[in-house]
Amino acid sequence: MLTEPQIRTNNFLIKQLPKAVVFVNERFEVVYASDKWLTDCKLESSDVFGRPIGELFARTGRDWENALRDCLSGTTDETTVHLNHDTTSNDTWFEWTCVPWYNEQELIIGLIIETEDITQRKLDEVQKNKLQSLLKATCEIGKIGCWEYCFKEDKLTWCEMTRRIHEVSDDFVPTIDNAVQFYKDGHSRNTMAMIIHEATQNGKCWSERLQIINAKGNEIWVQTAGMPIFKDEKLVGLTGTFQNINDQVQSETNTKDSELLLRTLVDNLPLNIFIKDTESRKILVNKAECDYLGVDSPEELLGKSDFELYDKDIAQISRNEDLRVMETLNPILAKETTSRKKSGKSTTFLTSKIPLVDNNGKANGLVGISIDITDIKQKEADLHDLVNVTSLQNKKLVSFAHIVSHNLRSHTANFSMLLDFLAHEKDESEKSNIVDMLTDASDNLMETLEDLNEVVTINTNANLVKQPTPLKNKIETIRQNLSSYLKENHAKLINQVPSTIEIQVIPEYIDSILTNLITNAVRFKNTERDPIITLNATGENGNIVLSVTDNGLGIDLKKDGSKLFGMYKTFHDHSDARGMGLFITKNQIEAMNGKVSVESQLGIGSTFKIYLDGKH
Repeated sequence: MLTEPQIRTNNFLIKQLPKAVVFVNERFEVVYASDKWLTDCKLESSDVFGRPIGELFARTGRDWENALRDCLSGTTDETTVHLNHDTTSNDTWFEWTCVPWYNEQELIIGLIIETEDITQRKLDEVQKNKLQSLLKATCEIGKIGCWEYCFKEDKLTWCEMTRRIHEVSDDFVPTIDNAVQFYKDGHSRNTMAMIIHEATQNGKCWSERLQIINAKGNEIWVQTAGMPIFKDEKLVGLTGTFQNINDQVQSETNTKDSELLLRTLVDNLPLNIFIKDTESRKILVNKAECDYLGVDSPEELLGKSDFELYDKDIAQISRNEDLRVMETLNPILAKETTSRKKSGKSTTFLTSKIPLVDNNGKANGLVGISIDITDIKQKEADLHDLVNVTSLQNKKLVSFAHIVSHNLRSHTANFSMLLDFLAHEKDESEKSNIVDMLTDASDNLMETLEDLNEVVTINTNANLVKQPTPLKNKIETIRQNLSSYLKENHAKLINQVPSTIEIQVIPEYIDSILTNLITNAVRFKNTERDPIITLNATGENGNIVLSVTDNGLGIDLKKDGSKLFGMYKTFHDHSDARGMGLFITKNQIEAMNGKVSVESQLGIGSTFKIYLDGKH
């Protein structure tokens, strides 16, 4: 039995021990305890001494108690791990080392228990186990293996996954040489041999995508990566990963093949195809779109908006359409649009814009498809013009047929009547008069046929070619040709046409037109004044407008305007009037793709305006 002084001395010494130590008697009651033990166990000395140690910890368990009893009997001396539940924080783990406590007679009077807080170690073990499980799962899912090579032992070690990728037998011993031989002969094997050389000589890291032929003859793609292992700044080995990426490469190859097929299809479609982002910037264009915008490669268009490619007004219209499609998710289909590039060239398209919708139901861009219908629109316009011309020609033909029928019937009736008179007339003098009338009728018929022939010639002659003609000079030539006629009628011709004006006309027709209009102005002059004819010309909407103004009798346009250019239409009592001049003039003008209009007032005069191709 220990004396009181001994107990105090022991207690003082044990209290200062640097380790967590507790002494318990045969009843497992705490006798001594170091301050370190009290602190680690978060206990107060007033609550410890004399109490059974089992009462101080809530979660020790029966196995722990049995271990203490075995130790007390001297039959065991072991280290065990027990959990102490700390209600104020987290669970705490302790490692207990228990030995018997002997007195001077070497009798066991209790136990000496040394404890160590191993909570962090346990947490580290748990985390390590989690990481190992995660790594194993990752290797299984990603088909990733590992390997290590030791220079000193010349030993290559493969993990289970690496062996599985190579499909080798359980007794296969990998070496650097046979590992390299697994790589496909050619690029893959040569590359790997070079990598191993650089790594062993210079400690270089690597990561390469290569092909191997495994032990069962299967050709697969792998991602091999490695790095050097240094010890005391000396290269002692290599380690790395080995991943089966055959499915990934096959998928990439299939994707590239599909992309190539799709790209080939898109680039060879006779359509302009583009994809825009939410800011209306192009992120994909096909060859037709590149050709239209005059660039050699899509890279010159990617990232650009319509404002960088087209005039501002056209670009703004396109941007408004883009926003409407992306906001409403309603596509625009086959809308006729006009696109005008910064060069000024305009093109007519049938355009469709379709929203690109993401998983959230929002548009993250749009697909645009356009087909150039400029030629079709031009052909439609040409067809429309042809229909109009055909309709006009048909009307002219019907009118011409009526006129020909009427005139020739009149001449025929006149001939028939005169011949009947001649056949029944007995008086020679009357017969002579009838013959004179037949001669006049024949002359009139010939004149009518010549007029009709000229009209037919104008409307059917496609061989005449328009030529550039200085208008002022042409008028002067006509003046010289009509000089005697103008002088005889005291007529004055004023040529105010600028010398810079040039017209595209059929020379024979412009001679006839000018001659006819000038002689008409003189023929239908006002008897109260000498005739004055003024000619002028200006540019208007790409045409040259020739004005011929006179101070003659004028025309009542309200009464006769619709018949003014008709065949055999006369509006003044004049012995020379036959009603063919303006009809022929209008046909000649229209044969040169021109048009004619008239302004007139009775007693004041008339102005004929002729619209012709030309330049100022």
